[in-house]
Amino acid sequence: MTAQAATPVAVDDLTLRSVTDLLLRRLAEAPDADAFDRPQGDDLERVTTRQFVDEARALAAGLIAVGIQPGDRVGVMAPTRYEWAVVDFACWFAGIVVVPIYETSSVEQTAAIVADAGVRHVVAGSARHAEVLRSADPSLTIWTMDDDLGALAAGGASVTTDELERRRALAGRDDLATLVYTSGTTAGAKGVRITHGNLVGLVQQIAHAYADVVHDRANTVIVLPLAHILARALQVAAVASGMRVLHHSDPSTVASAFSKARPTFVVVAPRLLQKIADAVGRRALDARLGGAFAAARRTAVDWAQHLEASQDEPGRRPPLGLRVRHALFERLFYARIRGVLGGRVQYLLSGAAPLDADLARFFWGAGLPVIEGYGLTETTAPVTGNLPSDIRPGTVGRPVPGAEVRIADDGEVQVRGLGVAPGYRNKALDADAFVDGWFRTGDLGRLDADGRLILTGRAKNILVTAGGKNVAPEPWEEAVSAHPLVANAVMVGEGRPFLAALLLLERAEVSAWAARHKLDALAAQLESMAAGPGGVRVPSPELQARLQRIVDRANARVSRAEQVKAFAAVVADTDPVHGTFTPTMKVRRDALLAAARTHVEALYSRT
Repeated sequence: MTAQAATPVAVDDLTLRSVTDLLLRRLAEAPDADAFDRPQGDDLERVTTRQFVDEARALAAGLIAVGIQPGDRVGVMAPTRYEWAVVDFACWFAGIVVVPIYETSSVEQTAAIVADAGVRHVVAGSARHAEVLRSADPSLTIWTMDDDLGALAAGGASVTTDELERRRALAGRDDLATLVYTSGTTAGAKGVRITHGNLVGLVQQIAHAYADVVHDRANTVIVLPLAHILARALQVAAVASGMRVLHHSDPSTVASAFSKARPTFVVVAPRLLQKIADAVGRRALDARLGGAFAAARRTAVDWAQHLEASQDEPGRRPPLGLRVRHALFERLFYARIRGVLGGRVQYLLSGAAPLDADLARFFWGAGLPVIEGYGLTETTAPVTGNLPSDIRPGTVGRPVPGAEVRIADDGEVQVRGLGVAPGYRNKALDADAFVDGWFRTGDLGRLDADGRLILTGRAKNILVTAGGKNVAPEPWEEAVSAHPLVANAVMVGEGRPFLAALLLLERAEVSAWAARHKLDALAAQLESMAAGPGGVRVPSPELQARLQRIVDRANARVSRAEQVKAFAAVVADTDPVHGTFTPTMKVRRDALLAAARTHVEALYSRT
């Protein structure tokens, strides 16, 4: 019998026909409330809802004045910044379909999206992005956020208020709002047709289910690329609910953004959480408090397990010893970890990649509850999620309101609901993507007794060894990648006599490790190493021995048939331009293994 779980629609205001209706409702409620934090030099300038609407409308008029018609596609290729939001809503005010392009895309990738979507006009973040776009298609009309938006808006002065409202009102729930191209870990990018109804319906449900998180007293920093649907959906939800937003695109300086904005809620990738934990751990080692920090991690996990149990048994008190330890480490470590995120964060939302359950418990125990969710571009972001009052590490929660999940006989996760897009721009792809109205995610999973989804792997990643054993590589890979020395672990073994792996090293972490252990030759080698997309092997016996212990621990967590017998440690260039990584830094497995074929063959030639 097929396992299935659903959550009914919580609210559906039928007067809200398009994304701009969400914004105008907020304008009517609180025109002078702060909607955005906009960087001005070293300071932040507050932008009210009224100011934002005026900017978006003025730019919409400019787009209309240059002749862009309803339903036309306008591309946006820029880092995450305030102007991205203005362009997004301006296009929707003008009845235009937005086509985001990752700012890291190569000329070839950009050309493919522009041609497939029928884009003739593009807003670029800077002259550098404009040059990529010009190389992709010399016939494009390109405006840059840095230089051209003011003049473009000024050119719309002749467009009347009535004409602007007529254009805005053309969009209904079934009309296309944005064409978002998947980053494609296993195939080429596909344009997903996301409607106004997808965004409006999902935002209403999220605002209801997560009212403790997304509200008009909250604020957030958006760090994810706005070409990613999760960031776009979060931005729409924030605008609709009155949650103040600061955009920030540089991961290396994100701590300063957190310090300035002091957000109450942040969406993070699991890798950022791992980096924060690792950075605190390194500082503890440098201060000769490594043992204390290890004890603090164990205590945080224990505390989170108590909190998890307390959700079912309210009023439970933690044991005295745990309370004492937790209070000690609160002063020593936990408050400092919260300080890295600005000191006011009440919740973290983790998505886009699997999150190790004990890493989630560590942050929860340190006072930063992590709400893990699951979604895809085709579901307009979250289709399941844990709730603030019901956090279960190791699961991605129950269906959000208006969504249904079922597990097919072969273990595939299939979904339907308000957020599920109607299909692809290339409608020939829809036949394989949908079955009986359910979207086939390609992910493998199961539902627990309470309807929470537990993901177990990707169907297309299943390896079949020479002995006929089917192996899902993700559990082993996630266990190894959780270590700070390893950026990505990629298991291989299709048709082979045993399983092996490529370990893509986190160069900065390995360099720091080498310095701590006085391995000067290794540190010098890493500093001078020029690595292509296929990677360069790091022949260090000391590092090999350390990685072997990491591999052994991961092997202990899986069955004998799923254990890795050999591995190669490599440093690789992860720039998405090479095609081995997506713009969101997910491994394109087939492309990476093709680039690293020499290393893979060497693993098997030894035997």
